[in-house]
Amino acid sequence: MSVSGMSVSGMSVPGMREIAYLTLDVFTSQRFGGNPLAVVPDARGLDTAAMQIIAREFNYSETTFVLPPRDGANTAEVRIFTPRAELPFAGHPNVGTGYAVAAMGSLFGRAAGEVLRFEEKAGLVAVRVRREAGHVAGAELTAPVGLTRGRTLAPDAAAACLGLAASEIVTASHQPEVDSVGLPFLCVELAGRDGLTKAAPRAGLFARDLLPIGTDAIMLYVHDRERGPGALRARMFSPLHGIVEEPATGSAGAALAALLADLEPAREGQWRYPIIQGEEMGRPSLLEATVQKRNGAVAETRIGGACAPVMRGTLTLDI
Repeated sequence: MSVSGMSVSGMSVPGMREIAYLTLDVFTSQRFGGNPLAVVPDARGLDTAAMQIIAREFNYSETTFVLPPRDGANTAEVRIFTPRAELPFAGHPNVGTGYAVAAMGSLFGRAAGEVLRFEEKAGLVAVRVRREAGHVAGAELTAPVGLTRGRTLAPDAAAACLGLAASEIVTASHQPEVDSVGLPFLCVELAGRDGLTKAAPRAGLFARDLLPIGTDAIMLYVHDRERGPGALRARMFSPLHGIVEEPATGSAGAALAALLADLEPAREGQWRYPIIQGEEMGRPSLLEATVQKRNGAVAETRIGGACAPVMRGTLTLDI
């Protein structure tokens, strides 16, 4: 198997095994922006413990491991790991893995199509390839499940988790609320960019206040009306997963976009939300979310963006 000219050499050293990997930056067209992702495009032979150790070694917010699909009608099984745990679904790993598979051109002896179907713990995730001038430029995922609106958290408690004053939390449209289209986040609106800049997570309060309501992460945002209709600026904190902050979070952006569309009074329509994230980390990212409503409910949530390849190499493992 080859990955853009990179080959898996197998048993090249007695007692050792080499496995190809690649890294890319997701939700950006510029290297060293966006959210880094490591992809192991042929993870056959790796068990769960090995995948977790490898993810810890990369120490990116997520690493993906690609396996043959259980159902031949699908493209692959994709497993997603943070440095501490496996996730049922995540956004930038799907966009980045979709980009990587499309750039490879084939996977497990089959040509990669324009719509990839990934089997994941949360369900089947469809990823559509984006091309520019005939070249793979990025990808867009469709969330595997519909919007779930969960429990709320008092504004003063949400503010404390972020090191902010309660007055900086906006509740005119919604309370701080757990929302999910595959992975749950507490969505919190702030009054202005000053609060967005100042926010600093307090892990102890995340454990005390967020875990009991069904999440361990906060997606905080402000409306960026100067940029245009629907534009948002956001940050995402998940210190209990070993991710103090992530520069681009597709699953959180999708959940937030689905919530905002659900709050719209119109029962039918399509809404677009460009989301700027990562600027406070020096890794600017652009996530493009689209939500479709039918009969008064969110029917489909998509989120996508560009990708930039960064590294290729091999993992050396003891057999």
